[in-house]
Amino acid sequence: MKQLLIILILLQTFTVFAQNEDLIKYANPLIGTHKMGHTYPGATVPFGMVQLSPETDTLPYEVNGRYNPSVYKYCAGYQYDDPTIVGFAHTHFSGTGHSDLGDFLVMPTVGELQMNPGTEDDPKSGFRSAFSHDNEHAEPNYYQVMLEDDQINAELTTSNRVGFHQYTFPKSSDAHIILDMMYGIYNYDDKNVWTFIRVENDTMVTGFRQTHGWARTRTMYFAMTFSKPFKQYGTSDYSKKQVYKGFWRKFDQANNFPDIAGEQIRMHFDFDTEEGEKIKIKFALSPVSTANAVENLNTEIPHWDFEKAKKDGQQLWQKEFEKINVTTGSEEEMVNFYTAMYHTFLGPTTYMDVNGQYKGLDQNVHQADGFTNYTTFSLWDTYRALHPFFNVIQPTRNADMVQSMLAHYDQSVHKMLPVWSHHANENWCMIGYHSVSVIADAVMKDNIDFDANKALDACVATANYRKYDGIGYYLDMGYVPEDKNSSSVSKTLEYAYDDFCIAQMAKKLGRDDVYKEFSKRAENWKNVYDASIGYMRPKLSDGTFRKDFDLLSTHGQGYIEGNAWNYSLYVPQDPATMIEMMGGKKQFVKHLDSLFTMDLPDEFFAHTEDITREGIIGNYVHGNEPAHHAAYLYNWTDQPWKTQDKIRMILKKQYQAAPDGLGGNDDCGQMSAWYIFSSLGFYPVAPGSDQYAFGSPAIKTATLHLENGKTFEIEAVNQSDKNVYVKKIELNGKAIDRRYLTHSEITNGGKLTFYMSSRPKK
Repeated sequence: MKQLLIILILLQTFTVFAQNEDLIKYANPLIGTHKMGHTYPGATVPFGMVQLSPETDTLPYEVNGRYNPSVYKYCAGYQYDDPTIVGFAHTHFSGTGHSDLGDFLVMPTVGELQMNPGTEDDPKSGFRSAFSHDNEHAEPNYYQVMLEDDQINAELTTSNRVGFHQYTFPKSSDAHIILDMMYGIYNYDDKNVWTFIRVENDTMVTGFRQTHGWARTRTMYFAMTFSKPFKQYGTSDYSKKQVYKGFWRKFDQANNFPDIAGEQIRMHFDFDTEEGEKIKIKFALSPVSTANAVENLNTEIPHWDFEKAKKDGQQLWQKEFEKINVTTGSEEEMVNFYTAMYHTFLGPTTYMDVNGQYKGLDQNVHQADGFTNYTTFSLWDTYRALHPFFNVIQPTRNADMVQSMLAHYDQSVHKMLPVWSHHANENWCMIGYHSVSVIADAVMKDNIDFDANKALDACVATANYRKYDGIGYYLDMGYVPEDKNSSSVSKTLEYAYDDFCIAQMAKKLGRDDVYKEFSKRAENWKNVYDASIGYMRPKLSDGTFRKDFDLLSTHGQGYIEGNAWNYSLYVPQDPATMIEMMGGKKQFVKHLDSLFTMDLPDEFFAHTEDITREGIIGNYVHGNEPAHHAAYLYNWTDQPWKTQDKIRMILKKQYQAAPDGLGGNDDCGQMSAWYIFSSLGFYPVAPGSDQYAFGSPAIKTATLHLENGKTFEIEAVNQSDKNVYVKKIELNGKAIDRRYLTHSEITNGGKLTFYMSSRPKK
């Protein structure tokens, strides 16, 4: 009895330890910083407004008036292969295939003052510095690197709205902090509309930057404060020469002048430093005003304790990571899992000040009433898995994100929900209007902290906005004609899916008229299916299919970032009917098998920037989103074990614990959300329904700590790299004889047990 008691005590101790394990150690911000990952390695807190990160080059968006393809590598500002750092900027996107931001570059230097960044080939010709990965370290909310040319140790941490820099200098009578208002990601000469800087005193600087980029009219305000007074300061103005100069010419604006404005400005702040002296900077952002930026600064980090700010931010990450406690069996898989969680919690990003004010789509100042306002909605990507993941693990935040979308709708002159929005702008990127999917998914899963009927009205209005991207043709003809609007097949398929989402939401809310209308519209995908070839195909306005058509090409064939093989599978709302139309289950299995085994030569995606070899398995393009549900479609056939086999293969091939470990753009967390769901053993094939299709869990155990106070446990008995097949599934001890899990079965709490085998259950 005594021995049994000791064992029980040890088990309890282990359980407490496991729940309180330092999970933050597994998340590695450097994963995905190379090739197609497009993530940034710097410091931020979960969903933070500030993403403070190093920039490794200054490539322009255009050269000789034409797009510069090399700039694509710098969507996040950082490339792992680069040998130099030009500075540290405060705003970034994570894993996008287009870009903007990179605001307010800060760079410490010593010696002769240099006000241009120099070149990678000759870093000493400017203020950039060489660096080595041997002297670089990144973890959630902390980044450190030795700037080798000047032997300055740079450290970064943050709060939600404040970046905290700590630079350890050598002894110098000529130390500088450069503030570069010209630098930006996807930059070009006229991107800066205007910048303004006001030196308030010898430790405080405020200002703003207005840009014309992916966000057409974007203004960000700042407040910058130093831990030590600067001894002098100066300005370099690279703005285009203008005939009208006003009467500011009365002043020497280059030296110690406190009121600076222009399109292209850099400033320097000069110091004397002792050996090992730390100069710290707190840099706060605001979408509204410099006064709000100062308030954000004083509220969030009122002290100068760098280690405290770092620890406070890391505790926020630990709290988020503890929402899912997993064991996987290997260190690499633990790193992959928690790095994926890290990526999913980088965005959408907070877009309001501590007082609740934010700038709206109408460019006016609004007050968030009872919700946190978010921005960075990469909805063509994130509706698929990221927002469904939030409905499981971050329901309160996701409801706030829906409220942010509804605020966008209220402020929209078009009366449309967001398509791809950031920083009080709609940039109209990609296709569909998948905020509808996000809203419907929240309603169907009872995650409603908003007026659901008002939300449905906004969805209907968006779906009927004829001017947007072929919707008028879609309403009149039941499809988008390729000769009138490009990427027509993709648009028709995605509009039909969004129609399904509206129909499901209307049914739940008792809006029968809306349900009937949009249920019928949801079948429009059939209008672009060509039974003679067994694929979706571009249709022309005269009702005929386009004759010149290539099944493998990802360019100019009626699709966006995909080809006919991948996109023809995009009927997530009705896979059973799609499979029947494609020849039935037996024929469909052969087709799906071929997707994963055939060869897609490079020539077929050579003109599609977002698709590269790293993200392709056979002809299955995992590195881009349209086929993310494809491997789960075996569940609608007689061979569901092939879903299990394919999922585990994709997990191994497309996700690795390395800087180039992602097989494609993370796309604001979508790739990582796919990884998390698939590792846990289920996936939301059709957001807007309450079902998750079963796959093959790659974890051994997982405990989901839900916001309602309940826990949902997952155990994969005998799970291993060989045992990828599911022999039996039990929910709370009772066998499940279906191929899906419902949302309420998760949120009610309980235990899901997979019994794994090396042989498929046929």
